[in-house]
Order: sequence, then structure tokens, then C-alpha cells
Amino acid sequence: MAHTAMSGSGTTAGDDPLQTAVWRLRSRGCWTDAAALLASREGPSAALQRTSLLVERCLFTGEGWAEAEDGLRTAEALAVADDDRGAAACERGQLAYASTVLGVRDRADEARTALGRAAALLAPNASGRPLLDFRRGLIAEHIADSPQAARAAYRRAHAGATAHSDPLLLSFTWRHLAGLALREGELAEARHGFAESLRIREELGYLVGTAPALAALADAEPEPEAGRLRAEAARLFRLMGGVPSWLAQQLSPPAPAA
Repeated sequence: MAHTAMSGSGTTAGDDPLQTAVWRLRSRGCWTDAAALLASREGPSAALQRTSLLVERCLFTGEGWAEAEDGLRTAEALAVADDDRGAAACERGQLAYASTVLGVRDRADEARTALGRAAALLAPNASGRPLLDFRRGLIAEHIADSPQAARAAYRRAHAGATAHSDPLLLSFTWRHLAGLALREGELAEARHGFAESLRIREELGYLVGTAPALAALADAEPEPEAGRLRAEAARLFRLMGGVPSWLAQQLSPPAPAA
């Protein structure tokens, strides 16, 4: 499960103290608390943001599916504009994807349908389009096992994240493009992409995503650097209370031969 992650969209809170507080909680893996802060805000935008936090929690922890579904139904009910409906469909696709890759329930068809609906609703220049492209890449890579289609989608997402100044999404696109490069034995390209992803996450203070970034870079580095990076990833993973849960397997030492 080394490279199945994640949702990810903008982090810039601007001058809004509420958004600053939400980001701080989200970046430390406190998604439920972050979502609760938004409970007082009304309208489709707040409902969508709350839903995205609860969906991200599912993918990082494997828990909270009912709360995410409830939040999603609320966001879908409140959505009026095409952009809001498209964003809600994008979150439904991500929730179904998470359920599928974590082995909770196979919802691959639902994920594809929802992301297809999002693509039909979101304008080509909509701010949510890069995240949609990224999530379509996840489906292509981890469900359809089509690295070529995944790379094309990740590159579109990368260009869109650059155009929309979304550094957190860039940290995901760098990482997943690097993962495909590693699969093909392109070590220098993989190392560069993983290092960029780690750099961005450290600069943003995205603590919950730093251990996966360290572990990913370790896969592209020789020893002893790889061991140092994995040890730091394991330290952070323990500090975060074992989140993301799927990282445990990657950080486990190999079993001794029988």
C-alpha cells in the first residue's frame, strides 16, 4: 500500500482564523476535530470541506465510513451550482476508491462513475479539476493497473496544481509520478520526485503526510540513507499514533527466514 494515498487540496488559509485552525488540525491527523470546527458554517462550500476532511480520515485510518457518508449526503443535498455538484461527486469517487483499496468493500464501479460525473460537471478551468485529475490517476494506477493512463492523469493534475498554486496537491502529484518512475527503474527521477514531495510537506507542516513521504524516498535511496529515512518515518508514524494505518506494513522489518 506504499503509494495508494491520498486526497489533497489547498492549504492556504489566508486571513481566516477558522481556516487556519482547520488546517492545523487536519495536518496533524485530527480530521474529526477539524470537521467539527466547520459545523457552524452553512452552505455548500462548508459542507464540501467538511466532507473532504471526513473522507481523508477514512483513507488514512480505515475508520469513520458512516460519518463520511453522512457528510457526503449533506454536501450532495446542498450543492446547487455545477462546480459544487462536481466537487461532491469527486468526494464520492474518493470515498468509494478508499473503500476499495483498503479492502473494506469493492466499490470500484461506483468510484469510476462518480469521478466520471465530476468530470462532466466541472468546467475545464475549475479549481477542483486538478484534484479530480489526480484521483482519476489513482483509479488508473491502483484499480485498473494502467500506469500509462495514471501518468497522464497525474501530469494533468500536476500542471493544474501549479496553475492554481496548490502546493499540497503538488506534493501528491510529485510523489505519485515518482512512484511510477520507481516502478520503471528510473531511480534518479523517482528520487527527485519523492524529495520534492517531502520538501513541500515539511514546508507546509503537513505532519500526517510526512512519514509516508520519508518512507517513499527511502525506497529510492541506497543504504545507509534509506535506513535513516525509514527510521525517521517510523518515529513520526509512532508520534502520529499509527496514522496513516496502511504505512505500518511498509515500515515493518522483513520477517526472518524460517
